[in-house]
Amino acid sequence: MNCAYPLHMASRGCTASHPRLQNDEREAGRRDVLPTLPAKDTPKPPRQGGTSSVGACDQRAEQARKMSNPGINGDPKPPCLPRNGLVKLPGQPNGLGAASITKGTPAAKNRPCQPPPPPSLPLPSLAAPLPRAALAGGLCPPAGLPLGGPASAPVPGPQAERPPLATDEKILNGLFWYFSACEKCVLAQVCKAWRRVLYQPKFWAGLTPVLHAKELYNVLPGGEKEFVNLQGFAARGFEGFCLVGVSDLDICEFIDNYALSKKGVKAMSLKRSTITDAGLEVMLEQMQGVVRLELSGCNDFTEAGLWSSLSARITSLSVSDCINVADDAIAAISQLLPNLAELSLQAYHVTDTALAYFTARQGHSTHTLRLLSCWEITNHGVVNVVHSLPNLTALSLSGCSKVTDDGVELVAENLRKLRSLDLSWCPRITDMALEYVACDLHRLEELVLDRCVRITDTGLSYLSTMSSLRSLYLRWCCQVQDFGLKHLLAMRSLRLLSLAGEAPAALLDAEHPPRPARPRQPRAAPCADSYLGRTPWVPGSGQRTETPGRPRPLSRAPPPAPAGCPLLTTTGLSGLVQLQELEELELTNCPGATPELFKYFAQHLPRCLVIE
Repeated sequence: MNCAYPLHMASRGCTASHPRLQNDEREAGRRDVLPTLPAKDTPKPPRQGGTSSVGACDQRAEQARKMSNPGINGDPKPPCLPRNGLVKLPGQPNGLGAASITKGTPAAKNRPCQPPPPPSLPLPSLAAPLPRAALAGGLCPPAGLPLGGPASAPVPGPQAERPPLATDEKILNGLFWYFSACEKCVLAQVCKAWRRVLYQPKFWAGLTPVLHAKELYNVLPGGEKEFVNLQGFAARGFEGFCLVGVSDLDICEFIDNYALSKKGVKAMSLKRSTITDAGLEVMLEQMQGVVRLELSGCNDFTEAGLWSSLSARITSLSVSDCINVADDAIAAISQLLPNLAELSLQAYHVTDTALAYFTARQGHSTHTLRLLSCWEITNHGVVNVVHSLPNLTALSLSGCSKVTDDGVELVAENLRKLRSLDLSWCPRITDMALEYVACDLHRLEELVLDRCVRITDTGLSYLSTMSSLRSLYLRWCCQVQDFGLKHLLAMRSLRLLSLAGEAPAALLDAEHPPRPARPRQPRAAPCADSYLGRTPWVPGSGQRTETPGRPRPLSRAPPPAPAGCPLLTTTGLSGLVQLQELEELELTNCPGATPELFKYFAQHLPRCLVIE
C-alpha cells in the first residue's frame, strides 16, 4: 500500500490517511449506509457518553449496528444512533476516522474526533419525540432537548404578540406621571390607546377643571346653543369644578348634563358669577355631594340666600370679594354649619361683632380660619376668635390693619396649637409681637411677616429660638439688615426663607393691601359699579377716592418704596450658605442678590431651590 504515513500509525487508530484512501472509503461507506438511512421521525441520539441497549433501538438502527465492524481490540463499538436524519459510522479497521453522511447531500469531509456541538433550540415543527421504549431502557435525553414532541405533550399554541412600546399600557402608566396636566390633555388626543390610559382618575387627582361660561355651549349651524358633552370629565373622575362667569341657568344646565353632579362632585367654586339666591339654593339642593364651597366675586346673592341654601354637610367655605357679605352673613355661617372645619373670609364690612357669633360647636370642629383684608377687625375681634375657636391650627390676619401687638399676644397665649400664623400686611406689628410668638407658640411651623415694616433685627433674634419653625416669609420687610440674618443662621430646622419683593403695579400703602384683580363686568345694581370703581387707599391722600373709570395714573402717585429687603447686602446674603438644610430660598427683586451670588449659592447649596 502506497501510504504517505507509516503503517503503525494506522494501527494505532490515527485518523490521518492518504487522500486516495479517504475517497475509496467514502465510496464504500456510501454504498453500505444509504440503504439504512433512518426515516424522518427517527428519534435524536443522546450526547456523547450516553448509554443504550438493543431493545431501545428501532429496526433500522439495529441493521446499522450489524453492518458496523468490530474495533481494533475485538470489542464491538456501541451501536450507532440516528440523529436528525444523520448516521454516524463507527471507526474503520484501517484507522480512518468516522464519517457522517447527510441524507440527500454529499458526504462531509473527514474531521478529527471532537465532541458534537451543543444542540441549538429546535423549532416546534422539527422536534422529534423520543420513543417510550428508549426511556424505559434507561436512555436519558441530552440536556437542553425536549423530552417529547407532539406525541408526548401537546404543542403549545402561538404566543400572544407583545404590543408595541408606544401602546403598552404598563409602560404608559409609568411614563405619563412625568407630564404636567396641560401636557396630559394634549397627549390624550394622540390616539385612543393613550386616551384610555390617561383618562384614569389617578392621573387627575387633586386637579380642578376651570370652565368659563362661553365654553359650556356649542353653537349649532342654526344659531342655537347646545351644552357641551362632559363625558370626558366624568371618565377622569374629577371631584371638583370651577365655573367662571356663569348664571343660574348655566348652573342648572351643568347639573342636568354632568352625570356625576348629584353625588360625585364634592367641591364647587363660583367666580365672578351672577348667581342669585335662587340659583345658590338649587345648586346646593341638587348637588348633594358638595362639601367644599367657594364664592368669589359673586355680588348678586345676599345674606338671605346663605340662610336658605347652606347645609350642615359643608365642611369648607370660602367667601371673598362679595359686596353683600357682612355681619349677618357670618351669623348664618356660624348657625348653619356646625361641622365647619375651614373658613376663609375676605369681607371689607365685617366687624368685631360678627366674630362673636361663633359658638362652641365650631370650637370643636374648626381648625383653619383666614380673615383676609378685614379692615374693620380690631383686637376685640381677636378676643372673640381665641375664646370661640380654641382648637385652631392655622390663623391668618392678613390685611387686618387695626390688629396690634396686644392682639398677637392674645393669639400666642390662647392658641397654643397653632402651626401656621399669617400676620402679613399688618403695619402695626412690631418686634414685641415676635417675642410673644417665640415664647408661647412652640409648635409653630410657618410664619408670614410680609410687609410688616416695623420688624427689625431684634425681632429676628427672638425668632431664632424657635426650633420648630420651617417656613419664614420676610418679603418687603424694609428694616431687616445683615445682622438680622446672622440670627437666622442658628435655625437649623428652617426649610424655606423668603426675602423677596416685587415692584407693585398699583401703589399702595402698608395699611391697605391690594384687593384681588377682577375684570369689570356690568351689574344690575348701580351700587355694584360704584363699588367696582373704587380703588384702594392712595399713599398720602388720607382718604379713599372714587374712580369709576380706570385706576389713578401712576404719574400722580409718589415714588414707589424699594422692593424686597433693600438693606441686605451681598455679603450678608452669602452667609445663608450655612443653612445646609434649606430647600427653598426666594430672593426676587432683592437688591443684594447679584448673578455672582446666585452662582455661589449653586455651588454651596446644591439641594436648595434659589428663586431669582
